[in-house]
Amino acid sequence: MTDRETPGQSPRAEERPAKRDRLIDAASRLFYERGVERTAIADIAATADVPLGNVYYYFKTKDDIVGAVVSARIGSIEATQAALTKQYGAPADRLKALFQRLPEQAEMIAQHGCPNGSLCTELSKRVAGPEQNSAKLMQTLIDWAEQQFQEMGRSDAHELAIEMITSYQGTAVLSHAMASPDLMRREADRIVRWIDELQRSVALKI
Repeated sequence: MTDRETPGQSPRAEERPAKRDRLIDAASRLFYERGVERTAIADIAATADVPLGNVYYYFKTKDDIVGAVVSARIGSIEATQAALTKQYGAPADRLKALFQRLPEQAEMIAQHGCPNGSLCTELSKRVAGPEQNSAKLMQTLIDWAEQQFQEMGRSDAHELAIEMITSYQGTAVLSHAMASPDLMRREADRIVRWIDELQRSVALKI
Protein backbone atom coordinates (compact mmCIF):
# COMPACT_ATOMS: atom_id res chain seq x y z
CA MET A 1 0.00 0.00 0.00
CA THR A 2 1.46 3.33 -0.98
CA ASP A 3 1.29 6.53 0.98
CA ARG A 4 -1.17 9.20 -0.12
CA GLU A 5 0.31 12.68 -0.24
CA THR A 6 -1.68 15.83 -0.79
CA PRO A 7 -1.03 17.90 -3.94
CA GLY A 8 1.39 20.77 -3.66
CA GLN A 9 3.70 19.21 -1.08
CA SER A 10 7.29 20.28 -1.14
CA PRO A 11 9.93 17.81 -2.44
CA ARG A 12 11.35 17.66 1.07
CA ALA A 13 8.01 16.48 2.47
CA GLU A 14 7.65 13.91 -0.28
CA GLU A 15 11.04 12.44 0.64
CA ARG A 16 9.82 11.54 4.13
CA PRO A 17 9.11 7.87 4.81
CA ALA A 18 5.57 6.79 3.96
CA LYS A 19 3.01 7.27 6.71
CA ARG A 20 2.53 3.55 7.25
CA ASP A 21 6.28 3.06 7.73
CA ARG A 22 6.44 6.02 10.11
CA LEU A 23 3.59 4.58 12.15
CA ILE A 24 5.29 1.20 12.41
CA ASP A 25 8.60 2.78 13.40
CA ALA A 26 6.92 4.96 16.00
CA ALA A 27 4.93 2.06 17.42
CA SER A 28 8.02 -0.14 17.61
CA ARG A 29 9.90 2.54 19.54
CA LEU A 30 7.01 3.30 21.90
CA PHE A 31 6.26 -0.38 22.54
CA TYR A 32 9.90 -0.81 23.54
CA GLU A 33 10.10 2.26 25.75
CA ARG A 34 6.61 2.17 27.32
CA GLY A 35 5.19 -1.27 26.58
CA VAL A 36 2.28 -2.23 24.35
CA GLU A 37 -0.49 -1.74 26.89
CA ARG A 38 0.69 1.73 27.92
CA THR A 39 0.93 2.94 24.34
CA ALA A 40 -2.23 4.40 22.80
CA ILE A 41 -2.90 4.77 19.09
CA ALA A 42 -2.94 8.53 19.63
CA ASP A 43 0.62 8.32 21.03
CA ILE A 44 1.76 6.43 17.95
CA ALA A 45 0.11 8.95 15.62
CA ALA A 46 1.70 11.89 17.42
CA THR A 47 5.16 10.34 17.43
CA ALA A 48 4.88 9.46 13.74
CA ASP A 49 3.57 12.95 12.92
CA VAL A 50 0.49 11.43 11.30
CA PRO A 51 -3.04 12.76 11.92
CA LEU A 52 -4.92 10.40 14.21
CA GLY A 53 -7.73 9.91 11.72
CA ASN A 54 -5.24 8.77 9.07
CA VAL A 55 -4.04 5.89 11.23
CA TYR A 56 -7.21 3.93 10.56
CA TYR A 57 -6.62 4.09 6.82
CA TYR A 58 -3.59 1.83 7.40
CA PHE A 59 -4.53 -0.08 10.56
CA LYS A 60 -8.03 -0.93 11.71
CA THR A 61 -7.02 -1.87 15.27
CA LYS A 62 -4.10 -1.61 17.64
CA ASP A 63 -3.56 -5.34 17.24
CA ASP A 64 -2.98 -4.70 13.52
CA ILE A 65 -0.22 -2.28 14.48
CA VAL A 66 1.29 -4.80 16.89
CA GLY A 67 1.29 -7.42 14.15
CA ALA A 68 3.00 -5.01 11.76
CA VAL A 69 5.67 -4.23 14.36
CA VAL A 70 6.35 -7.93 14.91
CA SER A 71 6.65 -8.50 11.16
CA ALA A 72 8.95 -5.50 10.79
CA ARG A 73 11.21 -6.74 13.57
CA ILE A 74 11.39 -10.20 12.04
CA GLY A 75 12.34 -8.57 8.75
CA SER A 76 15.05 -6.56 10.51
CA ILE A 77 16.46 -9.67 12.17
CA GLU A 78 16.52 -11.54 8.87
CA ALA A 79 18.22 -8.59 7.15
CA THR A 80 20.93 -8.52 9.83
CA GLN A 81 21.45 -12.26 9.53
CA ALA A 82 21.69 -12.04 5.75
CA ALA A 83 24.26 -9.24 6.03
CA LEU A 84 26.37 -11.25 8.49
CA THR A 85 26.19 -14.31 6.24
CA LYS A 86 27.36 -12.23 3.29
CA GLN A 87 30.12 -10.47 5.22
CA TYR A 88 31.64 -13.44 7.07
CA GLY A 89 32.55 -16.72 5.45
CA ALA A 90 32.93 -18.72 8.66
CA PRO A 91 29.81 -19.46 10.74
CA ALA A 92 31.67 -18.88 14.02
CA ASP A 93 32.65 -15.41 12.83
CA ARG A 94 29.01 -14.64 12.02
CA LEU A 95 27.90 -15.63 15.51
CA LYS A 96 30.69 -13.66 17.17
CA ALA A 97 29.98 -10.59 15.05
CA LEU A 98 26.37 -10.66 16.22
CA PHE A 99 27.39 -10.58 19.88
CA GLN A 100 30.28 -8.19 19.43
CA ARG A 101 27.65 -5.56 18.64
CA LEU A 102 25.98 -5.95 22.03
CA PRO A 103 28.29 -3.61 23.99
CA GLU A 104 26.99 -0.77 21.82
CA GLN A 105 23.45 -1.65 22.93
CA ALA A 106 24.26 -2.29 26.60
CA GLU A 107 23.02 1.08 27.88
CA MET A 108 19.76 0.75 25.96
CA ILE A 109 19.19 -2.82 27.18
CA ALA A 110 19.91 -1.82 30.78
CA GLN A 111 17.30 0.93 30.51
CA HIS A 112 14.53 -0.88 28.63
CA GLY A 113 15.49 -4.55 28.29
CA CYS A 114 15.85 -6.54 25.07
CA PRO A 115 13.54 -5.04 22.41
CA ASN A 116 12.41 -8.41 21.11
CA GLY A 117 12.46 -10.32 24.38
CA SER A 118 10.42 -7.72 26.22
CA LEU A 119 7.87 -7.58 23.40
CA CYS A 120 7.50 -11.37 23.35
CA THR A 121 7.07 -11.47 27.12
CA GLU A 122 4.39 -8.79 27.09
CA LEU A 123 2.44 -10.25 24.19
CA SER A 124 2.50 -13.74 25.67
CA LYS A 125 0.41 -12.43 28.60
CA ARG A 126 -2.36 -11.03 26.43
CA VAL A 127 -5.67 -12.86 26.13
CA ALA A 128 -6.06 -11.93 22.48
CA GLY A 129 -3.93 -10.50 19.75
CA PRO A 130 -0.94 -11.42 17.57
CA GLU A 131 1.01 -12.95 20.46
CA GLN A 132 1.51 -16.22 18.60
CA ASN A 133 3.37 -14.44 15.81
CA SER A 134 5.70 -12.86 18.37
CA ALA A 135 7.21 -16.31 18.99
CA LYS A 136 8.65 -16.06 15.49
CA LEU A 137 11.00 -13.36 16.78
CA MET A 138 12.76 -15.87 19.01
CA GLN A 139 12.43 -18.70 16.53
CA THR A 140 14.09 -16.67 13.79
CA LEU A 141 17.11 -16.11 16.06
CA ILE A 142 17.25 -19.75 17.16
CA ASP A 143 16.94 -21.15 13.64
CA TRP A 144 19.75 -18.98 12.30
CA ALA A 145 22.04 -19.75 15.25
CA GLU A 146 21.32 -23.46 14.83
CA GLN A 147 22.28 -23.26 11.17
CA GLN A 148 25.61 -21.64 12.09
CA PHE A 149 26.41 -24.33 14.63
CA GLN A 150 25.50 -27.00 12.09
CA GLU A 151 27.92 -25.45 9.63
CA MET A 152 30.55 -25.56 12.37
CA GLY A 153 30.09 -29.31 12.46
CA ARG A 154 28.25 -29.53 15.77
CA SER A 155 25.81 -32.41 16.13
CA ASP A 156 24.23 -30.60 19.09
CA ALA A 157 23.52 -27.46 17.05
CA HIS A 158 19.93 -27.04 18.24
CA GLU A 159 20.86 -27.34 21.92
CA LEU A 160 23.71 -24.85 21.48
CA ALA A 161 21.41 -22.37 19.73
CA ILE A 162 18.90 -22.59 22.57
CA GLU A 163 21.67 -22.17 25.13
CA MET A 164 23.08 -19.12 23.39
CA ILE A 165 19.77 -17.29 22.98
CA THR A 166 18.68 -18.23 26.50
CA SER A 167 21.92 -16.89 27.93
CA TYR A 168 21.52 -13.61 26.09
CA GLN A 169 17.87 -13.15 27.03
CA GLY A 170 18.49 -14.03 30.67
CA THR A 171 21.34 -11.54 30.91
CA ALA A 172 19.22 -8.87 29.24
CA VAL A 173 16.52 -9.35 31.88
CA LEU A 174 19.08 -9.18 34.69
CA SER A 175 20.85 -6.19 33.16
CA HIS A 176 17.53 -4.36 32.91
CA ALA A 177 16.41 -5.32 36.42
CA MET A 178 19.70 -4.15 37.94
CA ALA A 179 20.19 -1.22 35.54
CA SER A 180 23.65 -2.60 34.84
CA PRO A 181 24.96 -2.31 31.26
CA ASP A 182 28.22 -3.93 32.38
CA LEU A 183 26.40 -7.23 32.82
CA MET A 184 25.44 -7.17 29.16
CA ARG A 185 28.96 -6.26 28.06
CA ARG A 186 30.51 -9.06 30.10
CA GLU A 187 28.03 -11.58 28.76
CA ALA A 188 28.77 -10.53 25.19
CA ASP A 189 32.48 -11.11 25.81
CA ARG A 190 31.78 -14.47 27.46
CA ILE A 191 29.66 -15.71 24.55
CA VAL A 192 32.38 -14.73 22.07
CA ARG A 193 34.93 -16.74 24.10
CA TRP A 194 32.45 -19.63 24.32
CA ILE A 195 32.04 -19.69 20.54
CA ASP A 196 35.84 -19.73 20.16
CA GLU A 197 36.05 -22.71 22.52
CA LEU A 198 33.37 -24.57 20.57
CA GLN A 199 35.19 -23.90 17.34
CA ARG A 200 38.48 -25.20 18.80
CA SER A 201 36.78 -28.35 20.07
CA VAL A 202 35.48 -29.07 16.58
CA ALA A 203 38.93 -28.51 15.07
CA LEU A 204 40.49 -30.96 17.54
CA LYS A 205 38.08 -33.70 16.45
CA ILE A 206 39.02 -33.36 12.80
